[in-house]
Amino acid sequence: MAIRDDSSVELVQVTKAYGDTIAVDAIDLKIPAGTYCCLLGPSGCGKTSTLRMIAGHEGISDGVLRIGNRQIEDEPPAKRGTALMFQSYALFPHLDCVDNVAFSLKMKGVAKEERRKQARDMLAVVHMEQYADRLPAQLSGGQQQRVALARALITRPSVLLLDEPLSALDPFLRDRMREELKRLQTELGITFIHVTHSQGEAMALADIAVIMKDGKIEQAGPPRQVFNKPRTAFIARFIGGHNVVKVDDGQVAVRTDRIGLTHAPEGDVVAETDTVSGIVRSMEYHGTSVHLRLDTAVSDEFYVVVDEATFYEQPLAIGDRVIATWNATHAHPLQA
Repeated sequence: MAIRDDSSVELVQVTKAYGDTIAVDAIDLKIPAGTYCCLLGPSGCGKTSTLRMIAGHEGISDGVLRIGNRQIEDEPPAKRGTALMFQSYALFPHLDCVDNVAFSLKMKGVAKEERRKQARDMLAVVHMEQYADRLPAQLSGGQQQRVALARALITRPSVLLLDEPLSALDPFLRDRMREELKRLQTELGITFIHVTHSQGEAMALADIAVIMKDGKIEQAGPPRQVFNKPRTAFIARFIGGHNVVKVDDGQVAVRTDRIGLTHAPEGDVVAETDTVSGIVRSMEYHGTSVHLRLDTAVSDEFYVVVDEATFYEQPLAIGDRVIATWNATHAHPLQA
């Protein structure tokens, strides 16, 4: 399906203050039409406040908000062309799936036969047409989520806003629903803005990952770019998969899977620009890889991820002394 031109989102110096507390601090963000954007960061970073301002459920203290070519910060939620899917799904327990999905059309005065037809069509989009007559209590968590998605999408929004939509699902179902969300976003051609605290979720879904801290945007870009070139030590640590190492002129990030390990002879601790010695403190088997935590001169939380086959060619044990090495070209410089 073609990308809808009216689904771009732009925030210009957007601020949200609660009294003297600044929750979102003059952020600028452009989300192109038809993009899957994930807002992530630690609790209290401002990501949910940002989502709710876009939805119109929180007022903007300062700044400009645009959807498509419209400036909408003063528009009520129903006029913005957005739909918000809540974390709790908030389905009506006494209504079947069809009437849950059709509820917003009922509020708009659409005739019963027409709104139920549209609701059944939308249930088909989320692969739930066979459950149309069931009540929410008769559905699994994943099925309830699909109904909530259909209810949000039936208004034909240009922007769909999702607040931690996968947090209540078990890991297997979470992976399946990630696929479903990406499929829907691609097929519908609209913008999805998805708040999550899960780095893996954002890496898997996003065209643009926006990492926030203390009400500011620390970095925004394609997930691969953010992962391979974190701007600061905070981002490197938050995204995971990196060690932050101090060098003479500052800090660098080194991916945990770009580090080699060998047994170390007894002797002085080594701490050079691309080599460090340490002691294995923990190991976890992850199927395709083995994850190790080392106690080193540069950090007592130095992590190494080793390919399973490589690890078991020369296995290590907890308490072993090791030397960790990496190619200097794999050390990404970080801003202060």
